[in-house]
Amino acid sequence: MLSPVRKPPPSPAQADGPPGAHRRAYRWWLAALAAALLAAIAASLAIGAGDVPLGRVLPGVLSPDDDSRAELIVHELRLPRTLLGIAVGTALGLAGAVMQALTRNPLAEPGLLGVNGGAALAVVIVIGAFQVDDPLVYVWAAFAGAAGAAALVYMIGARGRGGASPGRLVLAGAAVNAVFSALTAGVMLLSPQSFNGFRFWQVGSVGARDISVFVRILPFVVAGTALALLLARPLNALALGDEAGRALGSSPGRTRALGALAIVVLCGAATAAAGPILFLGLAVPFIVRAMVGPDQRRVLPCSLLLAPVLLLSADVIGRVVTPGELETGIVTAFLGAPLFALMVRRGRTRDL
Repeated sequence: MLSPVRKPPPSPAQADGPPGAHRRAYRWWLAALAAALLAAIAASLAIGAGDVPLGRVLPGVLSPDDDSRAELIVHELRLPRTLLGIAVGTALGLAGAVMQALTRNPLAEPGLLGVNGGAALAVVIVIGAFQVDDPLVYVWAAFAGAAGAAALVYMIGARGRGGASPGRLVLAGAAVNAVFSALTAGVMLLSPQSFNGFRFWQVGSVGARDISVFVRILPFVVAGTALALLLARPLNALALGDEAGRALGSSPGRTRALGALAIVVLCGAATAAAGPILFLGLAVPFIVRAMVGPDQRRVLPCSLLLAPVLLLSADVIGRVVTPGELETGIVTAFLGAPLFALMVRRGRTRDL
């Protein structure tokens, strides 16, 4: 008797139902997220310790009047903060989506590659050893530390048989993060003056940065975004397993290497500019898959839009919730953790 023909497993693009219905739903979600991003940008420019009338926002962005205090506030303080929030949110959302697709783990986050640990160690060394108090120097130091840590993780994970599998990369990242965290604590103990400068960077914030910080990280965010979006189809193939991916013409090794590069560039730039903001990279792609399914051609663009919406919203809330100002990283943790727990409890997500 002839053995039955075994059908290949459905791809993420096919696994969640008829393509037409999901394509229409995806378009609605994309339009809704784009509108939400525009609303978040307007709120970020208009709301703060001193509210700015909406009629003053656009002139403040384009050509502020030196005699108008409201327009100067928009142009000098809130516009750089808003632009940085968009860039950092985009980077973290995409980095989280790529990380979860690479590891096939919906609870993975970019910090597993040691990016946050390497960035923190580099910043505290610059502060403690060189007495630097310049945010621009922090950006380059943190980016170099993040890239070095990720390269170390990848070298450790790629040794031996099997190459850089998702499990090996996660284990190597956890080990490197632990070592770097201990080294960071040791540097702060040996140089107590470094603690004061480091603690403001470590909490995570897009405030108190001028436009030059945004300009420095923009090329990295643009390059990382382009690379992540180009990986949508290879990541879909990788979700079927290495053998099925090769049968579809994809190279799992190359996809993992390029995906790791995209994560390092995106997360490294975001962490360098704003400090470690941990929630977005974990929860945004988790939430997006509940909305549009596991197809990375939908997950990546929606993550690109949703993450800056949440980050800018958290930043606006932090400005008005207390008489002073609550840092963005604290607000995202307060808002994100209950939402993430609710999503897990209701079981509305799909496997990658």
